[in-house]
Parts: sequence; structure tokens; C-alpha cells
Amino acid sequence: MVQNPYHQPVMVQEVVELLRPISPRLIVDATYGGGGHTRAMLEAFPDLTVVAIDQDPDAIAQGPAGDAVRLVQANFASLDQIAQEICSEEISNGAPIPCIDGFVFDIGVSSHQIDQPERGFSYRRRGPIDMRMDRDAELGADAIVNHWPVDDIADILWRYGEERMARRIARAIVAARPITDTEHLAVVVAESVPAAVRRRKHPARKVFQAIRIAVNDELGSLELGLEAAIHWVRPGGRVLVISYHSLEDRIVKRRFAAGTAGCECPPDFPVCNCGRVAELRSPARKPLRPTDTEVEANPRSRSAILRVAEKVVA
Repeated sequence: MVQNPYHQPVMVQEVVELLRPISPRLIVDATYGGGGHTRAMLEAFPDLTVVAIDQDPDAIAQGPAGDAVRLVQANFASLDQIAQEICSEEISNGAPIPCIDGFVFDIGVSSHQIDQPERGFSYRRRGPIDMRMDRDAELGADAIVNHWPVDDIADILWRYGEERMARRIARAIVAARPITDTEHLAVVVAESVPAAVRRRKHPARKVFQAIRIAVNDELGSLELGLEAAIHWVRPGGRVLVISYHSLEDRIVKRRFAAGTAGCECPPDFPVCNCGRVAELRSPARKPLRPTDTEVEANPRSRSAILRVAEKVVA
């Protein structure tokens, strides 16, 4: 497969092999990101059609030509409406029925977004304090950094960055206003924590993560998109999610676990009275992680974790 320099996709071969048993003909790539996974799937499955979604117009602009890919600029929080339109031709009792063979999510920020200083995602590159994946979105990181009160900043640093020194860093941010660019923000964060902390990992890493998640409502979007995918994937179809930190993975893990749970009646009941039937099953015994070879070639893949669930009921 020819790599797209726009973004280096993670665990491409693992994604293809998890889809191979279902012989997919229609896949939704919910996080197109320049098309790495889409291109690999098209190469592996000649009869495949991909509906590719991304909220970043830069990513959409990387789309391949041809009838096999339909590009949609949108946040996958809107996946329910998009999938309903896709399945509108398959009707049962007057309503569309699940018709999609698989959904693929590669959550988080893309290599291109990190590497473009003007997007403001990286604490290692000087740029505007932005971090919007959708450049037309109203909320940017500057509003949080330069206008939000200490308590609100501390809250997102704790919730989305799991930052133990959230309040200390939040106070330093407010005291340093106006903060002019990402380099300035990274310095303010670094100088607000003890030297021993700075020696371990750059303290701005979690701070930038937390602000980015808040700006783009990434966890709320993941919950909505994942729920829509589970609903609109056909029985026998699969939902694949690659996540990069514990907050994302926890959402996926818990939703898949809830979907695979069946009868909840006490074990001494002679027959099931609750009527609960598992909607999902787990095709893989445990989540997948990138190989050592991939991590060596692409260090950004190090934290990736891939989970898969298969639909068993409509």
C-alpha cells in the first residue's frame, strides 16, 4: 500500500484482517484523516464502497478519485443521520434498516494536524492557540486559555487530561494572560510544575490534550458516533475503533461490554424473565496493539489500542 504523507494510519493490516471474514461491500470510515485506512480497504476488497467522513476540509481534500468513495465533510457525532440516509433504500415496516457492513473509527488528532503549526495542536511547534478540527467551529482553544475562569480550566485539565496538577497549572495560565501562542502556553505550563515533573515528560502534553478534547467535544462525539455505528451496522457486520488514551478507550470498552451482555436474571431463575439478548459479540479475545515494528516506524502509534465488536441482532 502506498502511504499518504498527509497522515500515517495506524494498524492498517489489523483493520483489514478484522474486516476480511465479513467480506464487506459497504464500509463507513468515520474518521477519514487523509484516507490511509480507506485506501487499504479498497485494495483488499475490490467490490467495496466506502463512505468517508471527516470534519476537517484538509482531510477531505486528500480524497481519492473514483466512484468507490463518497466523501462527507461532517463530525461523526452526526453519524446517525448520515447512516440513516445511506440505508434509506432498505426499508422494513416503513423505516430504514441497518445496511452497513462495517464502521472504522481512528479517534483523535491526525499526523497532519499535529505537524501543521498553524493548526495549534502541538506544544512543540509555535502557532496560534486554535486546536479546532473543524475550522468553522465557534469555540477555539484561545477562548479557553485566555478567557475561561480558573475553575473551568482546572476542571477540563483534570477530566480530559487526568492532570494531577490541574489547579496549579490553571492558576499559572490565568496569571500569564494574555498567552499569545502555543509555544508561550507550553512554557507557562512547564514553569508551573516542579522540575522533577518536567524531567519525566513534557508537562504540556496532557494540557494540550485536555484543551483539544474540550474544544472539539471529542468524548461526546465518540459516544454519539459509536451508538449510531452499533445501531446501523447490519447483523454480522463489525465496528472497529482505534483509540489513543484511556478516556476514549474506556468509552469504547464499556459500550462494547454492555452490548455483549445477555440475560441479567439471577442464576437460580429457571427461565429468563428479563428478555435481554446480547446485541454484540467479541470476535477478538483481547484488544489489539501495534507491533514493535510499527511503533519503531511510527512512534505516534505507541499508545494505540484497537477494539472490535460484531453485531449479532438487528
